[in-house]
Formats: sequence, C-alpha cells, structure tokens
Amino acid sequence: MTRWLLHVDLDQFQAAVEFRRHPELRGQPVIVGGNGDPTEPRKVVSCASYPARAFGVRAGMPLRTAARVCPDGVFLAQDLATYADASEEIMDLLRTFPGRVEVLGFDEAFLAVDTDDPEQLAREIRGAIAELDLTCAVGIGDNKTRAKLATGFAKAVGKSGDAAEQDDGGTGIFRLTQDNWTELMAHRPTSALWGVGARIAKRMSALGIETIGDLAAADREVLAAEFGPNTGPYLWVLGHGAGDTDISEPREPVGHSRSETFPADLTERADLDAAIVRLATQVAEETFADGRSIGRVGVTVRTKSFFTRTKQRKLPAPTTDVDEIVQTALTVLHAFDLDRPIRLLGVRVEFGTVGRDIATEGTRG
Repeated sequence: MTRWLLHVDLDQFQAAVEFRRHPELRGQPVIVGGNGDPTEPRKVVSCASYPARAFGVRAGMPLRTAARVCPDGVFLAQDLATYADASEEIMDLLRTFPGRVEVLGFDEAFLAVDTDDPEQLAREIRGAIAELDLTCAVGIGDNKTRAKLATGFAKAVGKSGDAAEQDDGGTGIFRLTQDNWTELMAHRPTSALWGVGARIAKRMSALGIETIGDLAAADREVLAAEFGPNTGPYLWVLGHGAGDTDISEPREPVGHSRSETFPADLTERADLDAAIVRLATQVAEETFADGRSIGRVGVTVRTKSFFTRTKQRKLPAPTTDVDEIVQTALTVLHAFDLDRPIRLLGVRVEFGTVGRDIATEGTRG
C-alpha cells in the first residue's frame, strides 16, 4: 500500500458549530467574533459563513467593517469553550480511522495513512463528520504540502456547507501529487503556497519571481542570497511542491496564556495593574485546575503603535499559589517602561523551571 497524507479541514467551523444549536440560522450570513456586538471597537471576525463571505466578510476583518459590507449579517459572540468541545469531538472521531492524526488547530488535522484508495477513506471521513452535523473538505497528497493545498481545490469544488448535501459522489475531495503539481500550480502566484505570505511574495516579485513555476525554475543561490542559506533553498523546494511525508507526533503543552485587547487604550497604572491581576488569576486558576504547577510567569505588553514586548521571570520553585503568580506578574509588568498607551496585555505561564530571569524580547507587528 502507498503512504498518503490527508488534510481534513472543517467548513466554516465556528459558524457550523453555531448552526448545530441554532439550525434556523443555516443559509444566513452569520458572522462570529468578539462579543457579537458589531459596534464594539477593536474586535474582529473570527469566522464567517459562506453567505457572509459572499458579501466580502473575511476572518480578521474588524466587526465594524463587516457590519458595513454585510448590513444584514447575523453577529454572534465567540464561544471558545463550545468550539473546543466540538473540535475534540472531531479529533476523537478522526482517531477511529486507520493511520495517525496530527492536529493543526480547532478545525483541521492531518492523517498519515497507508492505503490504495485514499478517496474512499476521504469519503468515509466526510460521511462520519456529516453524522455530527458538520462538513469538511479533504485534501489528499503524497506529502503534507500537497495535501494542505489540495484542500483548497476540494473547497472550490463544493461549498454547500450543508451536512445534508454530503452524499455527493466525491465533491469536497481532491488529490494533488507530483504528477499534477506543475499543471495545477505552476501558473499560480507564489502567495498560493502554504507558508508564503504577502511579504515574502513581494520580495520574490522584486526578483522577477511571480509564479510558482518561476520559483521552481529560480536560481537557488539567488534565493539564498535574498532570503538566507536556509529559507532561500526551502522556498525553492516549496516551488516544487515537496514537503514532509509523515506527521509530527503530538506534543504536551508547555504553558498556558490569556490576553486581552482593550476597547480603549490603558494609560493609568491602576488600570494596568487591575488587568494583570485579572488575567494572572484566570491563568493560574485554570492551570492549577489541570493539576499543573507553574515555574515561570511572562507578561506581554502591546502599545498603541503595535510595538510588542514580552518579559518573563522564573520562579524560585514551581508553585500552585495563585497569589504568588499574581504578584510575580505585577512585578514583571512594573519592569516595563509604561509611558505609552497600552492596547493589549497578556499573561503566560510555563510549566517547569528551565530558562532565564527577566528575559526580554521585542518585536514590531
């Protein structure tokens, strides 16, 4: 039998989960995000149903913009706990099929399987998910890169988003391999590749590399000079559709975090302290409820200009004391120069004791 990689991607996942408990919303332009209030500032769309996408609504779009382009949209608050439960239900189902599963997020996973008929397996997977009143597309590839990209073709084939319309003879399944890679991908822009964002695509464009075919034919030394000795050759490999032929083993979580973007920038120390106390308490209680101790506490600060910095402190010994976590988080917060309006605060804790004391990393986003 042949080793195949299957990429299972749930359709409009958060909206679809909402449809299970609100079936009267099926077929409507449903927009999930924030607290479900499109007038709330600094909240963005986390998921849009296919009818909402027809109006131009996209994930990451500000809710206010979504309300403007889709005035008849139905706005719903995010319910992460419910989505997590639904995701676990899906992943547990996938583990009942032959092969091994690598979870990529709430709504997608890879399966590594040895079979002579991957399409039949894909149909079985879609049918089983339809029994849960959800839908999915399945991309089939001879490696992870091609399987992931095949899902895009599968979604283009069928977008009903209706579990009642799943018995369709293969719609929503697509195979992409070395044999049809050039035919299907060479003419597409480099940004169509999994892992190539707009910035990298723009830099390649400056080198005269516009399409995936251009990238496959590019000089690897030129790519290495522009993008570095590792990234440059890797991009060339991507242009040929190469990728991992096996999945990664699941890893145990190493930490837990919470963050909050504020409706209005915070400038007063008392307000900042109160936010950190609230976030640190939530993270500590959730971590200890899972039977974990905490060995390090980090605080992330994002200013009005989107400058983001993280500082962290290692504890003298692992602890299960909420007050100690809160006080440590406040100490780390006070190590910042809090002289600019603060847009976001976050608290992250790590399990274990490895690391440095008051380490700092800065980025611009």
